Amino acid sequence: MLAGVVIALAVGLTLNLLGLGIGATTVDAAAHDTPSATTVGIGAAAWVLVANLIALGVGGYVAARLSGAVDGTDGSLHGLAVWSACALVSVALLGNVAVGLASSAARGASDIVGGLAGGVGSLATAAGRETAGRTDTAALQGTAQSALQRIQDALNGGGDPARMTSDQRKAEIGSLLARRVAEQEFGQAERDRLTQLVAAEFGLDQQAAEARIRQVEQQTQQTLKDAEDRARRAADASAKGASVAAFTGFLALLLGAGTAVLGARRGTRTPVAA
Repeated sequence: MLAGVVIALAVGLTLNLLGLGIGATTVDAAAHDTPSATTVGIGAAAWVLVANLIALGVGGYVAARLSGAVDGTDGSLHGLAVWSACALVSVALLGNVAVGLASSAARGASDIVGGLAGGVGSLATAAGRETAGRTDTAALQGTAQSALQRIQDALNGGGDPARMTSDQRKAEIGSLLARRVAEQEFGQAERDRLTQLVAAEFGLDQQAAEARIRQVEQQTQQTLKDAEDRARRAADASAKGASVAAFTGFLALLLGAGTAVLGARRGTRTPVAA
């Protein structure tokens, strides 16, 4: 049986390499005469399937022939053994390839992040030296105090919109809109407050402010609905793709088992009459 497995793997590897070479000859980037990705994918899948079926048939034949089996059932079992061993080896190889690709991607991302971090660190160091050379302590303290004051002004909302700063109005408008979108419930007091803030911030009258708020709400709801629809379509496409891949793999395995058994039946020796 081991000889059949080895020969099946060798034949499959040889035929798949041949298919890879033939597929590579169809690429002609200079003349813009390259088949589409769909055509290449279908052709590659068909070649891999046929190559593996041929390899399993040959492996089953060799396993049954070398075992000296003269019973059809024994020969079929040798073919199934070749098929199962090749399937497990293929799964193991594919798993190692997937792990290797994931590891390479992780290392590449780590190198990129490390390089970016190093670059940012260098820029920060250079910027620090430049700032230290051109800015005194008093100026730095004044800048920090100004930034803190702006943050505090933005957070201290709730007063008369006409007397609030622009930062305060924008901060409270953002907070109210976020509550409106997230909770789907908005009291009349909150709506009146939002209208007053928008009117004061953009210099609009009551009706124009209400119209602008309704427009923003409609656009936000439509954006959320579109995002939800895209997510649902993506989930459906993923589920369908996984289903098609699973059924295709199942049929390929069945065909492989049948081919290995047929090859083994052909390799079963005919009993010699005494």
